[in-house]
Amino acid sequence: MNLLYAGKTKDVYEGEGDTVILKFKDDVTGTDGVFDPGANTVGLTIDGMGQSGLRMTTFFFEKMAEHGVATHFVSSNIEESTMTVKKATMFGNGLEVICRYRAVGSFYRRYGQYCEEGQTLDAFVEVTLKDDERNDPPISKDGLVMLGLLTAEEYDELEQMTKQISGIVKEELAKRELELYDIKLEFGRDSAGALMLIDEISGGNMRAYGKDGYVEPLELEKLMLA
Repeated sequence: MNLLYAGKTKDVYEGEGDTVILKFKDDVTGTDGVFDPGANTVGLTIDGMGQSGLRMTTFFFEKMAEHGVATHFVSSNIEESTMTVKKATMFGNGLEVICRYRAVGSFYRRYGQYCEEGQTLDAFVEVTLKDDERNDPPISKDGLVMLGLLTAEEYDELEQMTKQISGIVKEELAKRELELYDIKLEFGRDSAGALMLIDEISGGNMRAYGKDGYVEPLELEKLMLA
């Protein structure tokens, strides 16, 4: 396959027609060996994480299709750790959209003066620019519009889709007595310019807790797909 881009947790290869192929790696984001879905560096490697993440991503993208949510998903090959997806046009060099139900991670580090760690949040949505050199800075709706990355209408749709998608994930976790604390999503435009969910939905881009505390990504996927 012709490699188009080598990413932190996935490599992108050329596919047939209007598709590309994502190869899932065993690397996850974090800092100093500690997993963090919001981090912009690879923090550790977990054996089996690639296939596990792909299984969970396939599960959730199929759930999104049942709910009428537009995604880039076409098909997956678990044995090869690959997923075929529609090509997407990025917003600038990419945006990350985080939906938060609890004050943890970078939210608490920034705003801890005004909240307790683990405090309940009402599906708080924040957008950051994918920019490793600047540590993925947060940006507001007005900033995104002024910089020409998206329109005000697209932002409103992106926020609504984020809450809908995150709510679906939260409900699925709750069926297994797990609580979603936060989740990181990515979006792009399809060939017609419509918004769609891209990238993945796996233990590597969310925090979940059970009755015994934090659930590691691999364990989360075992619980979800048991």
